[in-house]
Amino acid sequence: MLALHREQHRWCRDRVLASPRPCGTEVSAPQSCTPAMAPGEKIKAKIKKNLPVTGPQAPTIKELMRWYCLNTNTHGCRRIVVSRGRLRRLLWILFTLTAVALIFWQCALLVFSFYTVSVSIKIHFQKLDFPAVTICNINPYKYSAVRDLLADLEQETRAALKTLYGFSEINSRKRREAEFRSLASGGTQPKFPNLVPLLAFNQDEVSKARDFFTGRKRKVSGSIIHKASDVVHVHESKEVVGFQLCSNDTSECAVYTFSSGVNAIQEWYKLHYMNIMAQVPLGKKINMSYSAEELLVTCSFDGRSCDARNFTLFHHPMHGNCYTFNNRENETILSTSMGGSEYGLQVILYINEEEYNPFLVSSTGAKVIVHRQDEYPFIEDVGTEIETAMATSIGMHLTESFKLSEPYSQCTEDGSDVPIKNIYNAAYSLQICLHSCFQTKMVEKCGCAQYSQPLPAEANYCNYQQHPNWMYCYYQLHQAFVQEQLGCQSVCREACSFKEWTLTTSLAQWPSGVSEKWLLPVLTWDQGRQTHKKLNKTDLAKLLIFYKDLNQRSIVESPANSIEMLLSNFGGQLGLWMSCSVVCVIEIIEVFFIDSLSIVARHQWQKAKGWWARRQAPPNLGGQDNPSLQIDDDLPTFTSALRLPPTPGAQVPGTPPPRYNTLCLEKAFSDQLTDTQLPAES
Repeated sequence: MLALHREQHRWCRDRVLASPRPCGTEVSAPQSCTPAMAPGEKIKAKIKKNLPVTGPQAPTIKELMRWYCLNTNTHGCRRIVVSRGRLRRLLWILFTLTAVALIFWQCALLVFSFYTVSVSIKIHFQKLDFPAVTICNINPYKYSAVRDLLADLEQETRAALKTLYGFSEINSRKRREAEFRSLASGGTQPKFPNLVPLLAFNQDEVSKARDFFTGRKRKVSGSIIHKASDVVHVHESKEVVGFQLCSNDTSECAVYTFSSGVNAIQEWYKLHYMNIMAQVPLGKKINMSYSAEELLVTCSFDGRSCDARNFTLFHHPMHGNCYTFNNRENETILSTSMGGSEYGLQVILYINEEEYNPFLVSSTGAKVIVHRQDEYPFIEDVGTEIETAMATSIGMHLTESFKLSEPYSQCTEDGSDVPIKNIYNAAYSLQICLHSCFQTKMVEKCGCAQYSQPLPAEANYCNYQQHPNWMYCYYQLHQAFVQEQLGCQSVCREACSFKEWTLTTSLAQWPSGVSEKWLLPVLTWDQGRQTHKKLNKTDLAKLLIFYKDLNQRSIVESPANSIEMLLSNFGGQLGLWMSCSVVCVIEIIEVFFIDSLSIVARHQWQKAKGWWARRQAPPNLGGQDNPSLQIDDDLPTFTSALRLPPTPGAQVPGTPPPRYNTLCLEKAFSDQLTDTQLPAES
């Protein structure tokens, strides 16, 4: 009976004929069959069948898009659905897609231009702080103090000049030449010229050169680096002057040639000069340079007198003793409340041309630089030269710049985020970073520091005794630095805030011919205690530094956009091209991303469930299912099947039901019971 119930639950829906029949008789099946379903579920199924399914519950993405176009506030999408005619619908599709593309384009421009700045220039008229002023003599050390150290170098330089040009120095140097000849005759032979001698090269025969010191020809090898110049050429011939530098193992060499003999001699002399002075202690070099009392003759600031005590010593390797005015001594900065030369700094400098080194410097005067109190004075880079026998007036205009840091620009606030150690005892600047980077590379690759820059910690200046071939390493490294191969230019960044003084220079002859007669004697009397000699105007220079006016110009960068402005611009673009708002954007995100993905995921889930059900279902060993049969919600029993009489006029389905052997009563019951026998028909 259990097998009967299973078959009836699978095949029958309405009723089955259950009267006892002989074996082999057919049982009629109902006309339709449906799966078993609860009454509540049948009602829900009928409601879903009669009502349209829209919105997120739409069965397909096409139905979802149609529902969105009919209910959205973006007019272009609605016109795509409701328009009649294929051409009009295509036009609306084209217009809508164009509007969407324009919205994306405009919004992308707004995003990319978000990190832009607006520059505002403000002019202030107020009392201004006076900058720091550093003054250096062009000649770093007094010639009389260093000539013993430079005796060998001077002797070879004069020999090279005589060989090259055929004459010695000018007549005003005869006394010094006599002194050096006496020193050279009684002293030792020079030790350094044989390492890097001056050579004369013939352009037709570059593999050989003539040594100026010995007069003999020698073979040279290595790459030739020609530093051209349009100054004085050597006898207008094919000969060029230079020198050869080699590495430590002499396996690599480079020949540096100059078309000007002046440049060649000065460059060669400077290299040996740095080698010699690098071995002199700092205290001795300070004593060999000019003192503040020697350099400054008179001084006044803002109409008040000043002297050497108002200046701070600053020793520069290539310029000797320099002196800084208003260097924040005692934590006070001088200021001025008026513009004009009378309210600035006025000094008269004693240059002392007679103590100049003839080969190291070729001009006479002083150098001055205007800078902040915490800034390092780069005299050799941005210094302004002052002529002797002239009055140099420098008018200043102050400009302050304030830039925005990342993400608006690549500037740095204080250099702490730059991976270069600051070897200068000063505030960060782009020049400090570049020089620090080069000096650090110099110590790493050459094993010593370059003389013209500050000395890093635990490093020594280059010299012949400890580093015989440091010049070759220095030239190779400097060439790589100029060609931006060391990476310093890419790492160093400019400062975000800085002050800049725009200088306007004017010159006047000083002293005049009529005032020279009384002015020079008075200055000689004032300076006589230091110089013990009569002054002339070629030894003096007058300097005036002042604010032309008290107008301070400030250049300030500020963000050109903000989050509020960006959102407002987004809303304007959406309203202009699609007549929608932010709520419409949220709706688009919901429909096109969330709901569409939900429909796709639901379809994939149903496919997966069907595949899993088919895989887990047992194999069908019985007959084939009849699609016209439906299973009733209430499962029939054997008793109910016996009590149901056959339906009059019932139509036999096209497909006969299977023959159930379990309905054969004579096999189920071997003997007929007496109470179940039918009465005999009369």
